[in-house]
Amino acid sequence: MSFTDRSDAGRQLAQALVSYKDQQPVILALLRGGVPVAAEVAAALDAPLDLILVRKIGVPMQPELAMGAVANGGVPIVVRNDDVIRMAGVDDTEFEAVRDRELAEIERRRKLYLGNRAPVDVAGRVAIVIDDGIATGATTRAALRATRVRRPSKLVLATPVAPTDTLVAMREEADDVICLEDHEFFGAIGFYYVDFRQLSDREVKDTVARFPAPATNQTIQSTSS
Repeated sequence: MSFTDRSDAGRQLAQALVSYKDQQPVILALLRGGVPVAAEVAAALDAPLDLILVRKIGVPMQPELAMGAVANGGVPIVVRNDDVIRMAGVDDTEFEAVRDRELAEIERRRKLYLGNRAPVDVAGRVAIVIDDGIATGATTRAALRATRVRRPSKLVLATPVAPTDTLVAMREEADDVICLEDHEFFGAIGFYYVDFRQLSDREVKDTVARFPAPATNQTIQSTSS
């Protein structure tokens, strides 16, 4: 086992990202496992924490098999796995129906975890996307593309562990990739943690609440007037 739990992984990852502290980055966590990892990084780098909401688009008759992923960081970004779509015989209407259900679930989760809190503005800033590990990379790719359209000055992917070949593909999506461990024969993310239990909604909400949204220019003007 490489990490005691996600907080341990986050503390180790923060050490690898310390050079970004002076660049005032924004930390974006993937649900749910990425949240405690990202929280440790955000605390160490004194950076705002926000969520990047991504959902797998599963094959209708086999939901665990990903035929794509969708992320919503403002403008929805869809990543298609065309090989799986062809193999499963899924047509565009079926794909779009599942996509729309997942977009609705993304909106439900944003309200659950963040309420009316506006997304942190990443335009012109270093955006660091964090998860507790990467397997196939479909959801990670969607998260990176959704963040890219928000015009960060630099897009960084940071994760404790990932397959070696997946990291090669991720380097085509991000400007910098920080991974503490990569393995040619990977297995599952949970193999690299002693404690890999699923987080509850309450734990996610409480963690995000520790990092208040930064004041916008409009808020600052209202306060000072």
